[in-house]
Amino acid sequence: MTEATAATPAPDALADVLADAPFVRLVATDDGDAVAATGLLARALRTVGTPFQARVSRDPVPDAGDDAVAVTVGANRGPHAIPGSGRPASTTAFEIARALGDDPDPVVALAGVVAAGSVPGTDGSGDALEAAERAELVRRRPGVALPTADLADGLASSTLVRTPYSGDTEAARAALAELGLPADLDDDAHRRLASLVAVDVADADGASERAASAVERALRPYATVGDAAPFETVGGYADALDALSRAAPGTGIALALDADPSDGLRTAALDAWRTHGLAAHRALDAATTGRYDGCFVARVDLAGSDHPGEGDAAADADAAPDAAAVLPTIARIARDFRSPEPVAVAVDEAAGLLAASATESIGLGDACRSAAGEVGGDGWGTADRGGIAVGPGVEAADEADEANRNGPEATDGDITGALAALREAL
Repeated sequence: MTEATAATPAPDALADVLADAPFVRLVATDDGDAVAATGLLARALRTVGTPFQARVSRDPVPDAGDDAVAVTVGANRGPHAIPGSGRPASTTAFEIARALGDDPDPVVALAGVVAAGSVPGTDGSGDALEAAERAELVRRRPGVALPTADLADGLASSTLVRTPYSGDTEAARAALAELGLPADLDDDAHRRLASLVAVDVADADGASERAASAVERALRPYATVGDAAPFETVGGYADALDALSRAAPGTGIALALDADPSDGLRTAALDAWRTHGLAAHRALDAATTGRYDGCFVARVDLAGSDHPGEGDAAADADAAPDAAAVLPTIARIARDFRSPEPVAVAVDEAAGLLAASATESIGLGDACRSAAGEVGGDGWGTADRGGIAVGPGVEAADEADEANRNGPEATDGDITGALAALREAL
């Protein structure tokens, strides 16, 4: 299904529709910005007493039938949509929540902004940043955007950076030991940490020219103050939400929705984020890469790769990473830190899946749909990211996407053929 061209309603207009709705169905794309926006809307609906349902889908289609109001978040589909193009969906959701009479959490909104690849205070997020700073919920400081105070854990698992120790907690701990940082980090210690990460990202083997600028997204973070948020920084919150949007979407929505997340919810979120990030980096470590005209390809084998085990306080060592969840993250990391081309593609031939990520809005989702159609597969995506499933990958992708469990059955297509068709389309 291609992206629709429906006009995006103004926040006040959509707020009026939601205020009068007997029931609201929210369906979000599988990214951190859309999940944050969905959490903000759901919390506002709860405040005004409107029943709702919220879910995440790789290719969201507004639910038809009954008299409920369906809102698509992160894609421009249906009469009520918050597309997230032009500016983060979370900034629009923040405005809609205010128009509904709620006092939305500005930290969740800012996490969505960062997850969208933007910077707090820009792209319509000025009101959220002002609210967070006025309430003393955030403070900008030197350092690196991590969700946890454990620096080695954070650096090894973060998908906002790609260093020689990404995916390796012990290697990260060894790199930190050489810095001799104090137990309680002051601004000077945070600066030294940021310098280490910036240099290691830019000087890493295979680093692209883009890497030096891409790492800036993780530097000089907005730290959360006290109990303002379940994670140490806004950027770390964003990293967690983006991982959860595919690895554990129910946990992601619960996290963004809950005004005071429990320790159990925070622990579950961190475990899922850690497992996801480590798996993505380790798969990229072992990838076979190739450069083509306009496209960088990383071929991975997630079922056969080294994956997080008990030593990482993560998942069962016998459980291979979920290719449908991890491939989009691998593609994004490759795009930002390894690819000299504007599009990066992560392919798992054994799984029958690929994910693509672009530096610009180029209609990548529609290109994936077109390429998938040529080989009898299933394609999806947005303007700057997308995916294709063929053969067993169709069922695997649907298993990861509750909303599409009744979608196409497995086909006899070949993912390498789909990749060739996608390269041609690009």
